[in-house]
Amino acid sequence: MSNLKFSKEHEWIKIDGDIATIGITKHATEMLGDIVFIELPKKETLVEKDGNIGVVESTKAASDVYTPISGEITETNQSIVDDPSKINSDPENEGWIFKLKIKDKSEIDTLMNKEEYDKFAKESNN
Repeated sequence: MSNLKFSKEHEWIKIDGDIATIGITKHATEMLGDIVFIELPKKETLVEKDGNIGVVESTKAASDVYTPISGEITETNQSIVDDPSKINSDPENEGWIFKLKIKDKSEIDTLMNKEEYDKFAKESNN
């Protein structure tokens, strides 16, 4: 998964042309525990970098979900509303949350690569 970028809010992002697929990281799911509910953003919503786009609730806590870059929501993953456990079992593939049309590709440069994120996640545990 080296083609992923990561935010300090524990979201991952995968770029495919002008479209970004976004979800929460495996580290985030481990911290949250079993996810039981997800609130998805509405399609066609314009979002700004680091904006709150929804909520994930687990057996331990509720956590806001943020967007690591700006854009317009083009698609949401309805299957995780029907089965939130997909986020726990495969957070960086089947458990994706939403897709957006990228507004400013330069924002991607502010995100971490896998090695940087792993170090950040390890340090944030201490």
